[in-house]
Amino acid sequence: MLEKLIQLDKQLFIFLNGLGSSTFDALWLIITKQAYWMPIFLFLLYLVYKKIGTRQTLILLLFVAVLVAFTDQITNLFKNHFQRLRPCNDTSINTIIRVVKGSNSYSFFSGHAANTSAVAMFLFLNFRKKYKYFGVIFIWPLIFAYSRIYLGLHFPVDILTGYFFGTTFGFLMFKVYRKIIVS
Repeated sequence: MLEKLIQLDKQLFIFLNGLGSSTFDALWLIITKQAYWMPIFLFLLYLVYKKIGTRQTLILLLFVAVLVAFTDQITNLFKNHFQRLRPCNDTSINTIIRVVKGSNSYSFFSGHAANTSAVAMFLFLNFRKKYKYFGVIFIWPLIFAYSRIYLGLHFPVDILTGYFFGTTFGFLMFKVYRKIIVS
């Protein structure tokens, strides 16, 4: 059963990765770097500040930092425990896929997917009633995570597992945040 899931995961990866084109490689290399998302982060920070003020914004940022650190460490524990090779290093497929970027760390599960979905969920739960279309924040983790498949760095199950853990931790951190802030 597990072997069948791994084979399906590889087949889906090969399909999704194969949709890429060298014409767009530079764009996806930009998308995958968090530093290039800074204008969006600053815009989100502005929206947060505008609704809750300086003090609450600083507290919220502290919670976001703890959330990212926590999801990042959990991701590293899983990667080191399962030691699943990244697609770019998997000899059973790396000669037939598009490898745009390499990495020597392990694949399962995606820290990019976990971190971005955790922050998106946390912010969404906090601001969904304050901004009508705040749900568009979930576009960010989707694009960000697909970049990892495009570049040859993660399998779809790595991404989906990262989403699951990220949204779960984002929800739990929201509950802790609300309990502390409301108390």
